[in-house]
Amino acid sequence: MSDPFANEKSISSGLPAADPKHTFSIGEEEFLLDGKPFVIRCGEIHFARVPKEYWRHRLQMCRALGLNAVCIYLFWNFHEWEEGNFDWEGQADVAEFCRLAQSEGLWVLLRPGPYSCAEWEMGGLPWWLVKHDQINLRSRDPEFLVPACRFLEEVGRILAPQQVTRGGPLLMVQVENEYGFYGNDAEYMGAIRQALLDAGFEVPLFACNPPGGLENGYRKDLFQVVNFGAGAAEESFAVLRAFQKTGPLMNGEYYPAWFDMWGRRHRTGEAGPIVADLDYMLQHRHSFSIYMAHGGTSFGLWAGADRPFSPDTSSYDYDAPISEAGWVTPKFEAIREVFMKYLQPGETVPPPPVPKPVIEIPEFALTEAVSVFDSLPEAILDETPRTMEAYEQSRGCILYRTDLPAGPPGFLEVEAVHDFGWVLLSGVNVGVMDRRTKRFRIAIPARVESSRLDILVAAMGRVNFGTEVYDRKGLHGPVRLRFDHEEETVELKDWRIFSLPLDRDQMMALDFADREVEGAAFWRGSFDLDLPGDTFLDLSSWGKGVAWVNGHCLGRFWNIGPTQTMYLPGAWLRKSGNEVVVFDLLGPSAAVLRGLRAPILDQLRLGLDFAGRRRAEGTVDFSDTAPACCGAFSGSADRQVVEFRRLLTGRYLCLEAVSVIGGDEVASVAEIDALDPKGHPWSKSAWKVLWTDSEDLAAGCGGDNVLDGQPSSSWRSEAGRGCPHQIVVDLGEELEISGIRYLPPSGKRETSGRILGFQVYVGQSPFGLRV
Repeated sequence: MSDPFANEKSISSGLPAADPKHTFSIGEEEFLLDGKPFVIRCGEIHFARVPKEYWRHRLQMCRALGLNAVCIYLFWNFHEWEEGNFDWEGQADVAEFCRLAQSEGLWVLLRPGPYSCAEWEMGGLPWWLVKHDQINLRSRDPEFLVPACRFLEEVGRILAPQQVTRGGPLLMVQVENEYGFYGNDAEYMGAIRQALLDAGFEVPLFACNPPGGLENGYRKDLFQVVNFGAGAAEESFAVLRAFQKTGPLMNGEYYPAWFDMWGRRHRTGEAGPIVADLDYMLQHRHSFSIYMAHGGTSFGLWAGADRPFSPDTSSYDYDAPISEAGWVTPKFEAIREVFMKYLQPGETVPPPPVPKPVIEIPEFALTEAVSVFDSLPEAILDETPRTMEAYEQSRGCILYRTDLPAGPPGFLEVEAVHDFGWVLLSGVNVGVMDRRTKRFRIAIPARVESSRLDILVAAMGRVNFGTEVYDRKGLHGPVRLRFDHEEETVELKDWRIFSLPLDRDQMMALDFADREVEGAAFWRGSFDLDLPGDTFLDLSSWGKGVAWVNGHCLGRFWNIGPTQTMYLPGAWLRKSGNEVVVFDLLGPSAAVLRGLRAPILDQLRLGLDFAGRRRAEGTVDFSDTAPACCGAFSGSADRQVVEFRRLLTGRYLCLEAVSVIGGDEVASVAEIDALDPKGHPWSKSAWKVLWTDSEDLAAGCGGDNVLDGQPSSSWRSEAGRGCPHQIVVDLGEELEISGIRYLPPSGKRETSGRILGFQVYVGQSPFGLRV
């Protein structure tokens, strides 16, 4: 068994020699290609999320959509997973992808990072950076900047020859990514800019941010573009023009929908507002990049997690114009129709290529299995457990084991588990620790004799956005046993650690046999085909884990949804002997699989969640709490800061909407931040939404959205009752708070619901709620 794409080699495309050299520049009003005005109709596509065998097909789909350019991220960790070892072959052969794009008549905009985001593991940053205790990511800290510049130098070696000035398709190169959401160090942005210049890039360099982040780290020597979603084009460009007085206006990321997270509804976007925005931009000769034109799939273990921790699905369908499997969608047809109105003289758009064949696979059983606990490697001995990175492990699972002496019942406590920890006593499951709900305390029964304590920790992808990208996996802090009615705890020591990275070496060592297993285990089966084709593997009878087919890792599955299937490219199948391995932490209700002709992208089954979704109970009671402040927001889409009259200390924060735009039916908030004594936002890594008066879960507008750092997602209360509306956040610990920062939802269709009159409460107890 191998990692995805591990055995692929670089394949020559047999393309003709490079095109003649061109010029590309930024004029006073427009982009200039060979001195002539040029509007960039671009769309994002990630070669790492598309099987290499399908690169040309997906690029042909982009061209058929009406795009004249594609935008691509480089994920640093995809090319330097092991420090100092760069990979540019096979699935990582970005130079080949650029050559294919050029051969299909597409220009390329490059976004090399070093940080990318993109719902990708750690936002593209390599895991080995967080082995450093004091590293300051995305800064001028040499621990970060030196390897980042080394990577960009390597990028220049590979891709500088692909610039338009040298006969290639690269028009522009981005410096960092949405840095204004993370920091405010213009010198750091200058250092990354200089690294790209030193790497040999001579085409225009640009920076992208949402409207509220443009000023942070702003530099006049970088061309600025602005990111926004449906309905926000006019106001976002107005903000951009305030910073950049001349030059063309360009959108860097235009969102046709959104990505999916486990346990939340599949996100979609109506075609009407999108078409209207694209028509507006083309009519005014504004350039843009649709994010995503084609989302694809986060194969392997590459899917990331939203902040503070909400893991992303492996499907990155994104409700994009080109579906996850490369199909034409109604959104594709609507966008193409608009583009056809604005073609350059003599420009044509080809028809979509022939779609890839799709097949069904009859149900088949996985009859061989092996328990995780029967296939452990050699133990690592440690006095106290540490995170994965301390044991040179990057991802997967890790088992912590010690002996628990006989004694009365109590509670097992840790500082944190990243991300889920199954606690077993003498092989019996006694509870699950869950990072989503901050449940890091498990009841332990009385023991008449010494018992084996196991904590099996499973890591999801590292957080890919905000300061939370510093995301070490495994157990955090010492493990302690607390007895009933006692303040003191006993620290458990003398641990055996078993590394389970789910990599090729571990998979190849598995001893499968026809046997009965329970709990966490690996399962194996096979199937034959009359003719290979794309299909969607139905995992709905399984629990939570990872699946491989013929050595290709399809990603993660989880029965809570919304995704119940996994995209399986026909290019990875053969007629006979297709081997499937499934790793399931929970165990299946039936150890069977089948292939469907269409995906299941929106089937939530939250009742199957092993931890359950929990909010506090009751209603808020402010009778003993005075407001920290009250007032009125402007009603605009701008981020707004409210300073308290004095510094307050508390663990719980409540924002109450007293009145809203459009009446009092619905309140909506994109983001809430609490400010420290210096006016800087506190980290949200330990935060959770404790309670809302209501939340529109059916529309994907749950309360957790106010903590995810994404301006395009928001909490929205349900219709049916008037103001006031409240949302309460548990900050995880008592903090000194000098004020709050509020971000309203953006876009014309989100104007109704923006808060006008408000009150803010800070408390040391949760305002009468039952936690």
